[in-house]
Amino acid sequence: MNLEEMRALFREDRFATDLCGIAIDEVTPTGATCSMPVTPSHLNSNGTVQGGAIFTLCDTAFSVAANAGGRLTVSRSADITYIKPGRGDRLRAVAEQVARGGTTCLYRVSVYDDTGTLIAFMTGNGHFLQRPAREG
Repeated sequence: MNLEEMRALFREDRFATDLCGIAIDEVTPTGATCSMPVTPSHLNSNGTVQGGAIFTLCDTAFSVAANAGGRLTVSRSADITYIKPGRGDRLRAVAEQVARGGTTCLYRVSVYDDTGTLIAFMTGNGHFLQRPAREG
């Protein structure tokens, strides 16, 4: 699916789009880039981006990348490592395909702050369902 088709499909993901403000910036056959504005609602008691908000950004980028091939993909597992506190005005997640087989896929998602500093990375393992991805 192309960028506009993925945006239409994920418009239905109200948690990511409406509540978190996540945008799909780029889609390729093997990856995707998503971004999220940092608002007061994303901050924890330390004044940095809450880990769950960072994970949601990672999970969304993984899902966009995995579903871009036209096969409906669901998460099997995800593992995240937080490296530095999330700060700044916007976070960017870059999902890259590591492996893609007959029924599963594996992606690495790197999250950067607005200075380009790596703040977290996630590995996402997906499972392909039998039906094709629904178009917007």
